[in-house]
Amino acid sequence: MLAQLPPVLRELRLPLRLRLWDGKEIDLGPDPTVTMTVKDPSLVALLANPSLDSLGAAYVEGRLDLSGPILEVIRVGAALSEAVLGDEDGASPDYRAHDKATDAAAISYHYDLSNDFYRLWLDRDMIYSCAYYPTGTEDLESAQQAKLHHLCRKLRLAEGDYLLDVGCGWGGLSRFAAREYGARVFGITLSREQLQLARERVRDEGLEGQVELTLLDYRDLPQDGRFDKVVSVGMVEHVGHGNLAIYCQKLFGAVRAGGLVMNHGITAKHPDGRPVGRGAGDFIHRYVFPHGELPHLATLVAELSQSGLEVVDVESLRLHYARTLEFWSANLEARLEEAVRLVPEQALRIWRLYLAGCAHAFQKGWINLHQILASKPCADGSHEVPWSRGDIYSAE
Repeated sequence: MLAQLPPVLRELRLPLRLRLWDGKEIDLGPDPTVTMTVKDPSLVALLANPSLDSLGAAYVEGRLDLSGPILEVIRVGAALSEAVLGDEDGASPDYRAHDKATDAAAISYHYDLSNDFYRLWLDRDMIYSCAYYPTGTEDLESAQQAKLHHLCRKLRLAEGDYLLDVGCGWGGLSRFAAREYGARVFGITLSREQLQLARERVRDEGLEGQVELTLLDYRDLPQDGRFDKVVSVGMVEHVGHGNLAIYCQKLFGAVRAGGLVMNHGITAKHPDGRPVGRGAGDFIHRYVFPHGELPHLATLVAELSQSGLEVVDVESLRLHYARTLEFWSANLEARLEEAVRLVPEQALRIWRLYLAGCAHAFQKGWINLHQILASKPCADGSHEVPWSRGDIYSAE
């Protein structure tokens, strides 16, 4: 059987054991930490072109199994792909259509999977976005609370401010802003499952007089400048390159003159937004985030500026997201027996690869996470941003 393997595999020294459908085993290096069980003989040809997309698809479809610590599975799989295919990134992306119906369906596919499933591995407030680690030693719970404070401080959120939360998820940030900073909050989402639980939590905390959450597309936001501050967390990834201008214009129209807008979202490595990681992006498009597209920081800053907003601060939290995903992945791995009762086996396979794979991608710099703070200038060109950032960090 060894003679049938692609010649390049015989020359590798990876801690990977191949277990074939007939029970034979081949070690590609000493002391294997990961075992790949090939259940379909036709996959031998795939091993000659082991993109992360094709390997991931074979695992999701049950044609091969992977055993070993999941982060090590990702590391070894990435090393195998790089050794055979080199380190070339994908071609320029084929931008996708983003109408309201398509976006609503894509959001439902990802976020309406199961509230109980997400609860297994997120923090208690179910904050499904990059946490913030001021010292690098925080656990997930404290890092997520630190992130919420970080956002609110950057927005200079004050008691009585009217805050728009675009893509409010399970309402963690909306409730936090109301409870800790005294803000009034209007949050929007396209996920019915998230909205139901978010409203329950608002009621449970007695915040119904301060927090209103609703099912609404960002394209239908009021454009009368009624909000003092706007925050958008983990939303821009779903907008699409073709709609970035509309998205930024809607944020501009929603906030008053002198108000602040915070966009917190994943950004692409390359200015044209093409995927990286030898098929990793293709896997995510196919199985995790249909119609998701990552803008480059430069593109997003340009569109925000074109809308009339003035970018006043940019911060990369790439390594913060790598650590957050490592926590999420570890939490899920520790509760696999519960997870398999909540979602189909194929979905669980997708999520195991996705969380660990994204941790690897952020660690390697294949993708980034940027917080972009922008101001809507007053008529005379002034704005309300303090002269220094000292107020953001003093409380840390």
